[in-house]
Amino acid sequence: MSDTFFFRIIASNGIFFEGKVQEILFRTIDGEVVLMSHHEEMIIAVDVGPLSYKTPDDQWHKAIAGVGTAQFANNRCTILLDTCELPENIDRARAEAALERAKEQARQKKSIVEYKMSQASIARALTRLKETSKRGLQ
Repeated sequence: MSDTFFFRIIASNGIFFEGKVQEILFRTIDGEVVLMSHHEEMIIAVDVGPLSYKTPDDQWHKAIAGVGTAQFANNRCTILLDTCELPENIDRARAEAALERAKEQARQKKSIVEYKMSQASIARALTRLKETSKRGLQ
């Protein structure tokens, strides 16, 4: 049995990654999930947070995922996301401004739907800021 499988990340602006991997690690609403070759078939919701994948050269690659879904079938995994970006491409000042905007929207006591959208924006901004802090980016 091969220890690799085909993996594709598709974000709203195009294909983020496509190729063979050994492992994938990402966040769901129930916790973190690790997928390896020949995993059982599944469809699962992806939550905002770090997404890591290990390529056949034993290198780990990181990305910041937005919300979406992951499907694993026939030793292939496809993840569809609203956003996906490299930690080094995050503009910290812009992420801080987005966090402040989202907090202000949450304070305005609008509908439940708008409140939930504000909470999602806050989670995304905090994740982006956390990842830039890990890398020491300014």
